[in-house]
Amino acid sequence: MTKILNFGSLNIDYTYSVDHFVRGGETLSSDELHIYPGGKGLNQSVALSKSGAEVWHAGAVGDGDGDFLVDILKEAGVHTDWLCYTEGKTGHAIIQRAADGGNCILLYGGANQKITRDMADKALENFGEGDYLVLQNEISEIGYIMEKAHERGMKIVLNPSPMNEKILTYPLEYTDYFLVNEVEAEDICGEPGEGDALLEKMADRFPGAKIVLTLGSKGSLYWNGREILEQSIYPVKTVDTTAAGDTFTGFFIGGLVQGLDERAALDLAAKAASIAVSRPGAASSIPSREEIN
Repeated sequence: MTKILNFGSLNIDYTYSVDHFVRGGETLSSDELHIYPGGKGLNQSVALSKSGAEVWHAGAVGDGDGDFLVDILKEAGVHTDWLCYTEGKTGHAIIQRAADGGNCILLYGGANQKITRDMADKALENFGEGDYLVLQNEISEIGYIMEKAHERGMKIVLNPSPMNEKILTYPLEYTDYFLVNEVEAEDICGEPGEGDALLEKMADRFPGAKIVLTLGSKGSLYWNGREILEQSIYPVKTVDTTAAGDTFTGFFIGGLVQGLDERAALDLAAKAASIAVSRPGAASSIPSREEIN
């Protein structure tokens, strides 16, 4: 059986409903405050599990405030054997959600930045050749985790978000699947571009990788090493885009691991993401496979 290890972040999301994103020097009142489970890692694990795949989550939460995030994973059917507790606070995000459904996010790493090489070794020793490793960019020791997973013959899935200068220090050549938006792809390639042309630049730089390039309302493009596949969105009234990309990632990879062909996995992911943006919250907005069907 192919196994999936998601080594990723867990955050507490403080979501403020605002008329517009706060500007420098401005004091802005919010209409509402909601507290949700989040973090790109947690979101993607929930999406993977809800797609029907079996997934293990490795990561860390604070020893006094992270229990409810662990419970969320367990309730979604995610295995939490290699989750650790650290001193201090769980990672959290301050999210401004504007009237049009867009969001602006400020992150505090907390326990996510206390991942050690020992934690990584203990988790990875339970996985081997052909298993999948899913990574984002919200935890420490990502480069080390990629190196050790590559040594074990695992397939590495990288969603390099949030994009920063650390990304280019990782052994990106080990990546089997990239899931990137246009800004992330431009930063990785070091030059501007869009659509097919940008996807081709990514493919030239990483000839051994398969690449999903998400285009927002224009859908997504996928390079599988032979051809470019196009996937449109399913239009809905947008309420909150916070977990749209994570939902897409989880259902696409989950679909592939469960035997769907690439076109079917892309379509499943697009449907799941459309449902997610139609309601508030991050992990709480992710639909089940049955709901999509």
